[in-house]
Amino acid sequence: MTESKYAAAGVDIDAGDAVVSRIKAAVSATHGPEVLAGVGAFGGLFDGAALARMGGPVLVASTDGVGTKTKIATALERYDTIGQDIVNHCVDDILVQGARPLFFLDYFATSKLEPAVAAEVIGGAARACAEAGCALLGGETAEMPGVYVEGEMDLVGTVVGVVERERIITGEDMREGHVVIGLPSSGLHTNGFSLARKVFEGWDLTAPAPGLSRPLGEALLEPHRCYAPHMRRLQEDGLWPSGLVHVTGGGLVDNPVRVIPEGVAMRIRRSAWKVPPLFDLIQREGAVSDEEMCRVFNMGLGLLVVLPEEDAPRAMQLLGEGAQVGTMEARGDGPAVVLEA
Repeated sequence: MTESKYAAAGVDIDAGDAVVSRIKAAVSATHGPEVLAGVGAFGGLFDGAALARMGGPVLVASTDGVGTKTKIATALERYDTIGQDIVNHCVDDILVQGARPLFFLDYFATSKLEPAVAAEVIGGAARACAEAGCALLGGETAEMPGVYVEGEMDLVGTVVGVVERERIITGEDMREGHVVIGLPSSGLHTNGFSLARKVFEGWDLTAPAPGLSRPLGEALLEPHRCYAPHMRRLQEDGLWPSGLVHVTGGGLVDNPVRVIPEGVAMRIRRSAWKVPPLFDLIQREGAVSDEEMCRVFNMGLGLLVVLPEEDAPRAMQLLGEGAQVGTMEARGDGPAVVLEA
């Protein structure tokens, strides 16, 4: 058999075919009757007939990446969790506008395609899609020697969801006296890893770290939480938040600003929840200031839910976890977010 010039240049078409073969069952399992084209089509087909039955459907889309968390996965040779990360991050991004996910597309790129690794990553994404109730409609698996450093990878995803126009959550309804409920994160989620990796440079990721009950690498790879089930519980009971904040890059300082209307401010009480030990470890070992920690990391809160005070007790009961971490107040000339000790 003649040697493949493309393979000699660093791209193995057979490896790409092997990936498709490995992931086909997992991806197909996320497909309902609305998915009209199976794995391998040039474009994913999604039947929009259900949208016609809505009063005023608005499509909501978001694209994001896992960032340098992939380097932790590579160091530990564990790849399923980052697939969950990218789906859950994207789903949570559109969730805060009231949208439910319809379908997701992934982009996985590396210097040399290892079918088992790619299948593990995309398999994790498929599981997260199934749990979030959306279809893994398609994606791209790219082998690009010379662009990506040998042994490195990149993972990006796009989600498309829908919300009734009258149900879009913009934050404009937040008022003085409304209550802020914080739902716990599972860890760093997908933000702040460049700083975390710098702090833990040279550490044994397979060994327990001070204050942690498990190996450091395992704690760092804990998947991003999906908060869609929490919002479904509220909505099914007739509760609709006046505002939602997905605490991602920018932490507790910059993310709330994105939805807070003029005239009100969010006061967050740092004493209202216990910061997980992983964040304490990063701050101590890296000599990171409180201000920077709160601007880089979620500090243990993955989602902020803002509701009228009278709805807060019922919401807490339905959510089954979390804490009242703050209130909305008149802003005056002060900042939009106030972090209170």
